[in-house]
Amino acid sequence: MPVGRRERNKQEKLARIVAAASELFAENGVDEVTTQQIADKADIGTGTLFLYAKTKGELLLLVQNAKYAEALEQGQADAETVPGVLDAVLAIVRPIVECNRIQIDNGRTYLREMVFGDPEEPRHSEALAIVVQTEEAIAAVLRRDDRVAERDAATLAHIVSAVMFLSMAASVNIALSVVEIMQDIQGKIEVLMPR
Repeated sequence: MPVGRRERNKQEKLARIVAAASELFAENGVDEVTTQQIADKADIGTGTLFLYAKTKGELLLLVQNAKYAEALEQGQADAETVPGVLDAVLAIVRPIVECNRIQIDNGRTYLREMVFGDPEEPRHSEALAIVVQTEEAIAAVLRRDDRVAERDAATLAHIVSAVMFLSMAASVNIALSVVEIMQDIQGKIEVLMPR
């Protein structure tokens, strides 16, 4: 069934909003961009902008969710080619860390919005779904190890996810590179792994 004109207009506006917000956030950081600037760049009114996202945090989630989902997809594909459990878990984590570190302030704000935002709001819900998918992917890798009980894989994956997000969001880690963040995460995950 063909999409009607009204729906096409909505999709086109959403695409302009995402493009405008993505460009402005990448150039200036989320904290330095106003919703008015995004609306102007997208060539829409601010009232229209707020129909798509009520806050800058929601706009950031709108922009970043697709990028984080792609990073997870890449990590899962990488993990399938890695035989060792620890290395496969790190293969899932690495693209997510790389995505987060492209613009560090945006990455930290994204994590804060995801954790503390309204889980009923669709963009927050999408972000939380990415976290669940990440944990499921990590749990699947952990199940490769016969020493990890089925019931423990999900718990361990949740802990690995928490370690990853804390390492990316912590103020003390702002200046760390992707390699240094990965080393921090690896050191903590190694303690969790069965010996």
